[in-house]
Amino acid sequence: MSNIAVIYKSHYGFTKAYASWIAEELSADLLEADKVKAADLQRYHTIIYGGGLYAGGVSGVSLITRNFESLQDKSLYLFTVGAADVSDEENIASIKGSLARVLTPPMLAKIKVYHFRGGLSYSKMSFMHKSMMGMMHKMLLKKPESELRSDDKAMLETYGQDVSFVDKNLIAPLIQDIVQSAR
Repeated sequence: MSNIAVIYKSHYGFTKAYASWIAEELSADLLEADKVKAADLQRYHTIIYGGGLYAGGVSGVSLITRNFESLQDKSLYLFTVGAADVSDEENIASIKGSLARVLTPPMLAKIKVYHFRGGLSYSKMSFMHKSMMGMMHKMLLKKPESELRSDDKAMLETYGQDVSFVDKNLIAPLIQDIVQSAR
């Protein structure tokens, strides 16, 4: 029985890929967020939650936020997965701003947060997500070239295509932190 749970909510598979790799590296239990209840988490010492970034929120993170009181004595980790380039400081600032609207200050102080780059899977997107991407595409087309950031240009170049930036190497800092804190 593992003392670590890796929980994920994945719409298009990018978050699931990272969660699977993390669980494998740590010999942890891999759990889908939709099939987990707060009571299931009590047996774990370390809880790692992964969710995709959508419209300023983290998919399924309410499992952690609603149950934070009963989980705060555990080692808590959160990883987000989105299409934005996580090596870009402006993107990281935006992600942190989004998290600050979802997580309370005590949660932000307790939960260690990591950001991984996912991708876009237009072939699998829901109508709502396609519509949102379409609106973003139209907005970017109206911007002057000089105001487009590298992510904007990449989005325009790949609009409508399936693209993946998933990289197993990105999990290394999270794995190292968990292994070091277990010592």
